[in-house]
Amino acid sequence: MVGIADLWSLLSLQDYNTRVTLLGAGCLGAAAGLVGTFLVLRRRALMADTLGHSTLPGIAIAFLVLVAVGGSPRSQPGLMFGAAASACLAAWLVAAMQRLPQVREDAALASVLGALFGFGLVALGVIQQLGTGSAAGLDAFIEGSIASMSAGDAWTMAALALGGTIVTLALFKEFTVIAFDRELAQLQGLPVRRLEFAQLLLVVLVTVAGLRAVGLILIIAMLVIPPAAARRWSDRLPRVAAYSAAIGAISGIAGAWISALANGLPSGPLIVLVAAAIFGLSLLFGSAQGTLRGRRAGSAPRLQTEAR
Repeated sequence: MVGIADLWSLLSLQDYNTRVTLLGAGCLGAAAGLVGTFLVLRRRALMADTLGHSTLPGIAIAFLVLVAVGGSPRSQPGLMFGAAASACLAAWLVAAMQRLPQVREDAALASVLGALFGFGLVALGVIQQLGTGSAAGLDAFIEGSIASMSAGDAWTMAALALGGTIVTLALFKEFTVIAFDRELAQLQGLPVRRLEFAQLLLVVLVTVAGLRAVGLILIIAMLVIPPAAARRWSDRLPRVAAYSAAIGAISGIAGAWISALANGLPSGPLIVLVAAAIFGLSLLFGSAQGTLRGRRAGSAPRLQTEAR
């Protein structure tokens, strides 16, 4: 139970680790909202779901390798490297399957998601039978746990999220072109395939960065809900991207803060619940498509690429 002194320390953000953790969660939310804008715009939310669930076998295999070589099975860099490698493998498998005749994207995504996540669950079962006493640490990667993060973990999360944000902003114009008109992008001489691969890598980066805070199951929500909520407030892409990043940041900070106050509650669901609450308010009061502003569902304006 949290004492009065500890409660005041959390409320006033006197604790250094709490401040750094909230900073990391805010950066993660902003990056997820920004990267997710183009993911939602291209209707590829299932790709994020596939990459998120596909990190489980990488985490489990990295855990087993660390145990076999005598290292710490809770090594943050080792587990994150395994998660990133597994997610990249999933992206490559989806791309390879799409080149096969009569294989649609949704079928490829569902097949890869099911196969890798199933393999991860089997590997997780093997870990639970080892009796190492360290398997409980993997729960943080599934549900998300701000409380178990150190200041170093939070700084790592913030750095990865900030890197993803910078790259997305640097390629914002190119991402916009391929999102609205892929053929036009090819005619303009843009490296479309490389840009699409860069988008996948950014999704992988955000997914891996958010594993400890949100968890591999709910990370898709942070990539989809903020852009969906932001879309209710504007029909211009630059504003939607900015609003999405802001909503993601607010959700990350508020959810992590509530998790710190309510000792024992996982941070991932709380962060997603805050984002869902903002989305609900956006549905009702959004100025672009809000139902309380007299807009009909079928009369929503199309998303514009430039602000006037």
